[in-house]
Amino acid sequence: MEATISRVRQGTIPPVVAARWALWTFVVINSVIVEALFLTSGTGKNGVLTVAKFFGLHAAVLMLLQLLLVARLPWLDRRVGMDRLTVWHRWVGFTLLWTVLTHAVLVVLGYARLSDTSMTKTFFSLAGVPASLLGMCAAAILVVVAAVSARYVRRRLRYETWHGLHLLLYLALGLAFVHQLQETTTFSSSLLAKMYWWALWLFAFGALVAGRIVMPLWRNSYHRFRVAEVVVESDDVVSVHVTGRHLDKLPARAGQFCVWRFPDHHHWWLANPFSLSAAPDGRTLRLTAKAAGTASAGLRHLPVGTRAFVEGPYGAFTSLHRGRPGALLIAGGVGITPVRALLEEEPPGDVVVLYRVRSEVDAVLVDEVRALVADRGGQLHLLTGRTGEGSTPFEPQSLRAMVPDIGERDVYVCGPPAMTAAVLSALRNLGVPRRQVHAERFGLA
Repeated sequence: MEATISRVRQGTIPPVVAARWALWTFVVINSVIVEALFLTSGTGKNGVLTVAKFFGLHAAVLMLLQLLLVARLPWLDRRVGMDRLTVWHRWVGFTLLWTVLTHAVLVVLGYARLSDTSMTKTFFSLAGVPASLLGMCAAAILVVVAAVSARYVRRRLRYETWHGLHLLLYLALGLAFVHQLQETTTFSSSLLAKMYWWALWLFAFGALVAGRIVMPLWRNSYHRFRVAEVVVESDDVVSVHVTGRHLDKLPARAGQFCVWRFPDHHHWWLANPFSLSAAPDGRTLRLTAKAAGTASAGLRHLPVGTRAFVEGPYGAFTSLHRGRPGALLIAGGVGITPVRALLEEEPPGDVVVLYRVRSEVDAVLVDEVRALVADRGGQLHLLTGRTGEGSTPFEPQSLRAMVPDIGERDVYVCGPPAMTAAVLSALRNLGVPRRQVHAERFGLA
């Protein structure tokens, strides 16, 4: 960790900034190439169809960017975090939707003007053309997925239902790819255009297949994860110790999380993202979970020896992003798990931990946290009680009173959404530089 801090102080670009620049470079370079292809591949049959082609080309680039954002590429994930990549994926997705719909409307309008017929008649005529029909089906799927991804609808759907519908996007991308193949004015207007589009599609699909399928399958085949021990921490909290082969070669870091499945005990589709609650030691991985649903509640009944299927590790909630010598670690409830793991990597020195719970009974792993903080000569503030009159620990003035030099520290925050939002708001009010604030939401959707 000290080496990481030293590199940052010497002017090395912060990891998240490097990742953003990489993504923006990808977008800008491909936008320039697409603009060049648009200008050199000829105009459409009329002005409206020319504009439609413009939107169609940019929709293809947005689709490929979408694939990269959800490919779970380790280099990107460690620097940006799955939660932030998912937010970017969401906004790019809605941009893609409007770009595709604009393209589709302009195509129908352009051909309607060309044949001097109504848009309705033109629409059904185009539906009889294979290339156009494929594009229409892809657009229809995008509309359905966008509808179920709207916050109002998404909150009322089970994750499994939403996820199943969301997988239709891959079908839409496949249909869009074939649609583009059949559009000779864009995909195959020249040898250079063919080479470019094939390289781009193969790169994006290859990244997705490698990150989402090949890497998880290979890692599980190589490491052969198994449940080694199940420890009941409290009435509703359990820790599961998972072992396997060659775990010293698994690139896991304290603060990261994995997506866990136990197919011999639960259904295959029951997957949960749980943080590592102890720093990886090359022999075992530990997750600590609170019973919040069928899968998490059933963890205490896992038999020793149960096969585990592990995806990951994922997340940017690690010491890779440290830039200051002092650290403030803020946790709420079971959000203490990645913070507890981070403490193991914390060198002796200046560390403060704020642990927010309703009562001391709810303080998961508090004895371990207390011992780790004491070993490092740090401070632990156990903040109990309900937030309200007389209990506002995350107000700016309260944080300043507990940690006077808060602006000079790296701040890690993990807890319930409301608590995290309150802390982040307070840190902004206190003027803590954004690059020193690290928070991540551990989830799949």
